[in-house]
Amino acid sequence: MNKAIDSRQIESATTEVAYDDVAATPTLSDAAEPGGLGCSAPPTDAGADGCHAGKDEMLTAAKLAGQSDILDQYAKDYPAGPHDQPQSMCPAFGSLRVGLRMRRTATVLSGSACCVYGLTFTSHFYGAKRTVGYVPFNSETLVTGKLFEDIRDAVHQMADPEKYDAVVVTNLCVPSASGVPLRLLPKEINGVRIVGIDVPGFGIPTHAEAKDVLAGAMLKYAREEAEQGPVAAPRSDSSGGRPTVTFTGEMFPVDPITLGQLLEPLGLAAGPVVPTREWRELYQALNCAAVAAIHPFYAASFREFEAAGRPITGSAPVGYEGTAAWLEAIGGVCNIPEADITAAKQKALPGIKAALGGVSIDGTITVSGYEGSELLVARLLSEAGAKVPYVGTACARSQWSEADREWLEARGCHVQYRASLEQDLAGMRDARPDLAIGTTPLVQEAKQHAIPALYFTNLISARPLMGAAGAGSLVQVINAALANKHRFDELTQFFEGVGTDHAAGIWEDVPTDRAEFRKKYERQLKPDKAVEGAIGC
Repeated sequence: MNKAIDSRQIESATTEVAYDDVAATPTLSDAAEPGGLGCSAPPTDAGADGCHAGKDEMLTAAKLAGQSDILDQYAKDYPAGPHDQPQSMCPAFGSLRVGLRMRRTATVLSGSACCVYGLTFTSHFYGAKRTVGYVPFNSETLVTGKLFEDIRDAVHQMADPEKYDAVVVTNLCVPSASGVPLRLLPKEINGVRIVGIDVPGFGIPTHAEAKDVLAGAMLKYAREEAEQGPVAAPRSDSSGGRPTVTFTGEMFPVDPITLGQLLEPLGLAAGPVVPTREWRELYQALNCAAVAAIHPFYAASFREFEAAGRPITGSAPVGYEGTAAWLEAIGGVCNIPEADITAAKQKALPGIKAALGGVSIDGTITVSGYEGSELLVARLLSEAGAKVPYVGTACARSQWSEADREWLEARGCHVQYRASLEQDLAGMRDARPDLAIGTTPLVQEAKQHAIPALYFTNLISARPLMGAAGAGSLVQVINAALANKHRFDELTQFFEGVGTDHAAGIWEDVPTDRAEFRKKYERQLKPDKAVEGAIGC
């Protein structure tokens, strides 16, 4: 039986180890000796066609290889639909990013070389300063179980307690489909925790949800450690002895500070943000009074918090109404006296009202993205005066975002979960907004129609969202973008007549569109179903 974690179980560590943020993880080869423990069941030859086997074939192979339990849990945690999968980068980028941002944590990938190259390239593009370990394979080592032994030898080689608290090993598509059993790895080597996860593109819909796969696995490990006895205390604790609230979801750095200021009148303090930045923060995150589901898709993480006996609240303190409702919800689950909740609202709400009332937004805006905070942004825009007819999010519908959905739909907004690019584009075209917020392809399409547009991840997520700071910051950037409409009109007028598609450019004789040729060759070059359904590398 799971039991709640008692704060008395968290005590100071006896040994302090210096951080090594720039880890020197060697690239690992498949030179391990043969023999020893292999797969628990003969793995399937999913590597024969690699990533190009197609989603259905990969799923079938994974289930035949004994992965049904994992895939069934993923299907429950991250339900698909209304279509199979939103257009997104490789999901494993999300879990990879979480591991690379953690101190004293090594990362090892097991997958096709092209996938590993793409993931490491992307991780370094996003500022990671660590080498990613890689265990290569071929068809022989995959189907004979030798790959698992190579992985096991690799983690033994890397498990240096002077450098690491944990080693994270990730199966990508082909090893997952082949049933490479990371669950059989030792849980600990030389005091270094070994965390094995499967993050196949055919089982995890988005890279955002893959962050939860690793965060949830680490929380489970940490919870079980804490239930067994004393664990390491956090290196720093600004709670002042007050009960803390843990937050889920990557946020702009100012937002946790704002959240702490909102909680202070309630006698509460801001706890860690999950995903955490080091292992011992996991214990601190579990040892909380409540969990605030700022980003609502952390299903595996929420399961661990519930197992630890921690209540969870949804939504976030965005805008006037959102902040008031959030403070009431947090105060309620933490048994805070009503007078203190009222005092907290009286302290926070006037500043937010002033920020929203100072400069309002006059325009129609559509919102879409894959970060998980799209509904929160839409709420804030609506409170700031904007008309928001459409919100699309790549994440699934969750009980923790129901309050936001109901609030938006009551104001005439269509909320689309698991939104595809086509749905986001249709929402933009139907609304004909003054500003479109979305992913890169949507922004490109909007600008082609002379609609000002902002990339959600870089220009909206990269600024405050909570409290008065969020209201003021977001209104400022939105109004600046709306003010650029005349520039798009001028550019459209300037380039009018230069042609589009096959006739793009300036011609003496405009090329003739020979659609019949295209259709003929499309029929001849039409890919088979296996390639058409492939999971991208």
